[in-house]
Amino acid sequence: MSNYKIILSGGGTGGHIYPAIAIANELKSRFPDAEFLFVGALDRMEMDKVPQAGYKIEGLWISGIQRKLTLKNLMFPFKLIISLLRSRKIVKTFQPNVAIGTGGFASGPLLKVASSKGVPSLIQEQNSYPGITNKLLSKRVNKICVAYEGLEKFFPKEKIILTGNPIRKDLLNIANKHIQGKDAFTLIHSKHTLLVLGGSLGARRVNQLIESKLEYFKSLNVQLIWQCGTLYYQQYKQYNELNHVQVHSFLNNMDMAYAAADVIISRAGAGSVSELCVVGKPVVFIPSPNVAEDHQTKNAKAIADKGAAILIKENELDVAFEPQFTKLMESKEKQEELSKEIRKLALINATKDIADEVEKLLKQ
Repeated sequence: MSNYKIILSGGGTGGHIYPAIAIANELKSRFPDAEFLFVGALDRMEMDKVPQAGYKIEGLWISGIQRKLTLKNLMFPFKLIISLLRSRKIVKTFQPNVAIGTGGFASGPLLKVASSKGVPSLIQEQNSYPGITNKLLSKRVNKICVAYEGLEKFFPKEKIILTGNPIRKDLLNIANKHIQGKDAFTLIHSKHTLLVLGGSLGARRVNQLIESKLEYFKSLNVQLIWQCGTLYYQQYKQYNELNHVQVHSFLNNMDMAYAAADVIISRAGAGSVSELCVVGKPVVFIPSPNVAEDHQTKNAKAIADKGAAILIKENELDVAFEPQFTKLMESKEKQEELSKEIRKLALINATKDIADEVEKLLKQ
């Protein structure tokens, strides 16, 4: 049988959506006759991104719990009940052979309903520290694909499979494209290139740091590809006039940007961390302190503790950034060591390995 029905849920941020799409694409290549349905949160970016990737999506009226008492929080129980009822209807109508969750608000109600109806279920946990949704779901689902070691303290050990996070295929072969990458961005070959990544929307504190250090970078003979995010582009685009700075709201050719870079400054969302392990360049992580359960700091620490990246917290930037960055730029050995160590952590077959686990569930 290859005309399976496969339901996937994940969203809220690119970090939850792109892995779900990557898994769907891999399964579609194995089962061309399969039918796919995504379930997302109504007002979030998956409602655009999933149809762009060629898949159908249904929306749930759901959002996360805010940390303070707000109207949104008071609405949460109603949203949850309505989302559970809606999920029940979707599952009953679609009748999936398997359900896959990649995290985010909508995956909670959908996977809870699917697993309680006996649909074989799998969740993919991208972070080194799981969110509340996946912790609750872990008792009900059949398998849990993880990207970090040591998650048996949160999940039933016998369900865990270490697969890594799905990443974009075009990142697997950038090793010999350094010159091509620099040419794609019309960069000067004799200068060091720093790639700054603040996520698709942008990172305010990272942008403030970069703006304050533009002269400093120039003094180190460093040129920048600065992805400042769509929210901040108008504020920073004036710096395109400097000949060592390129400001972008968004980078469509990520593979070329990674190829061009000598050093990278990045947030530490799970998807970014997984990509950067594969890319294998020296990285300075500046994790966002404003995410649930402080995920990003934990993700970055898991890499930095292995001597594979530099971690600087936002509240330490004023004191620590220049000394650490100068030391890195002045030491070829340090750059090579970070590259070598971060590459060791790359799990490049994640999408295939997760699809293998889904296939086993389908064939049970």
